[in-house]
Amino acid sequence: MVLIRLVAPIYAHPVPFSILDLRLSQNQGQLEGSLVAHVSYLARDLNVTPAETLLDPVTLESKKDAILTLLRPSILLAADGQPLDLELLRTEPLPDRRAVALHLRFNTKAFPAALRIQCSLFTSEPEHRTFLNIYEEGLLAHQEIFDKDHTTLDYFTGSRQVALAVVKKFIPGGIYHIFTGPDHILFIVGLLLMGGSLMRLLTIVTAFTIAHSITLSLAALDVVNPPARLIEPAIALSIIYVGIDNLMVGKSGWDVRAWIAFFFGLVHGFGFAGVLREFGLPRQALGWSLFSFNFGVEIGQVCIVVVVASLLAALRSRNKAAGERVATVGSVIVILAGSYWFIQRVFF
Repeated sequence: MVLIRLVAPIYAHPVPFSILDLRLSQNQGQLEGSLVAHVSYLARDLNVTPAETLLDPVTLESKKDAILTLLRPSILLAADGQPLDLELLRTEPLPDRRAVALHLRFNTKAFPAALRIQCSLFTSEPEHRTFLNIYEEGLLAHQEIFDKDHTTLDYFTGSRQVALAVVKKFIPGGIYHIFTGPDHILFIVGLLLMGGSLMRLLTIVTAFTIAHSITLSLAALDVVNPPARLIEPAIALSIIYVGIDNLMVGKSGWDVRAWIAFFFGLVHGFGFAGVLREFGLPRQALGWSLFSFNFGVEIGQVCIVVVVASLLAALRSRNKAAGERVATVGSVIVILAGSYWFIQRVFF
């Protein structure tokens, strides 16, 4: 009996996750939500001891302003590019779960087409996760997990303006990817080194465009989805092949660059798809997202073609021998760069 009287309650390690629910209603034009957080994490950031005092309704209500100050930099929402102000409507202790429920509202002027969500709750705890549930008209539309390495989500709603929002995001995304992808740029440059008429160059570029559009769509729709460990070395091999073909064409005169562009364009399309998936494809506007990203890639590609082809044509018109030397040296550089990427992607 003495031992029983000495027993004190003990608690396990706090559950290392929070739950954030966001609810969108097109009829009411509202964006409301709730956050369920463990009292241990919340008390630590609020400097409250012991943590269980937050389970008292009066104490929790007294900390309402401090909680709001804590949440505002940690949960940031923007609707169609406009930041939303966060309100804490009420607090609710959940003693059975040793957690609290915080009922939120975000002031929106209209139902958004695109919603950017940045969540960085309790980042001092590396194991902490925030589970996000997005509801539209009461139905679960999307789920996401935020952690210290993944804090941002771009979500596209089911509104009529979603297509425009998708275009605004995915066209710049496609342009950015082609300009920050040195392997894709070098492949295109390699195809242009041997020069040719405007019609010939357009045929080469068009073949590449058609091919990567096919596999980009197939991979994005999960029809065909080869692993990156195969695609990335294959892209490097395509660059090596282009450089070798350039040196061989100089001797044979047989120009098959359009076929090379088409065949290897199928491989590059799978590489583009890997990046596209990182953007988060909206189910409500899947076709628009594919078209917009692909169109952005084409804009970047055309810019590269115009600049490189113009410079090479100008050099050849002034000094044909110098133009040929540049093509030869450039092809060797293409082979060396492709070889380096192949070794790196296979063995490292």
